[in-house]
Amino acid sequence: MKSKAANGFAGVAIAALAFASSFAHADFLDWSDTSVGYRYGTQFREPFNKQDIAKNVVNFTHADGFKYGTNYLNIDVLKSDSKDSDATETYIVYRNTLDLGKITGNSLALGPVRGLGITSGLDWNHKNDPGYASRKQMLVLGPTFMMDVPGFLNVSVLALWESNEPNSIDKRYYYKTHPALSLAWAIPLGDTNLSFEGYLNWIAPKGKDEFGVNTATETNFDGILWYDAGVPLNWGKNKFRVGLEYQYWRNKFGNPSSVPGSLAKTPQIRAEYHF
Repeated sequence: MKSKAANGFAGVAIAALAFASSFAHADFLDWSDTSVGYRYGTQFREPFNKQDIAKNVVNFTHADGFKYGTNYLNIDVLKSDSKDSDATETYIVYRNTLDLGKITGNSLALGPVRGLGITSGLDWNHKNDPGYASRKQMLVLGPTFMMDVPGFLNVSVLALWESNEPNSIDKRYYYKTHPALSLAWAIPLGDTNLSFEGYLNWIAPKGKDEFGVNTATETNFDGILWYDAGVPLNWGKNKFRVGLEYQYWRNKFGNPSSVPGSLAKTPQIRAEYHF
């Protein structure tokens, strides 16, 4: 039963990948950016684990803009060290934002807001650690305010429908539908080769977890200072970037602060190549 549920949602995620990638050949594509990257940190944390964990992370990212909006797809493969049982985790995020101004043909700009959209998408993960072994599935939906800034800053108010089926339970557990405030940005820093990018998610409690414990408000900030190293190397703009990343994750996965490992403060080094 567990494998059927996981395989079914994995099929949806794979379909989302194919869907997003297909825009690279669509006539109405305005722009497209695809990259592969690597990052490394030694201070990752996991709930119920008191130790700092080193992780190597490889990612594939695709983003594009089409006639009526944007697509975003990210696939992370995270490999932990022995302090997390040498576990491997795959985490997939897909988001589609429909621009209501483009759809209606009318400007929806107002003050600092450049436009209004509707964002939908999914999260899916699979981790093979011998303990919890997360099998998260989550759907999201809500309005997005596109702010008038250099680069972009999107502010979304989302409803989250989340479930999980870890090793310790015999059927999928569904949390209460809960809201989230989500910010995503990519801001160039003047005429330099630097940019500041990242996201901030504030996620309300999702009721009791699968063990009957009340969940807590979750805060997840991830910021990256990028340097476009491809420019001085004469590889072209936005081809090869290196960066310093910092993640602050409070009440990770909704675990209260009393749980060891629920607070992560994780500096990382990062590089990515765009094609």
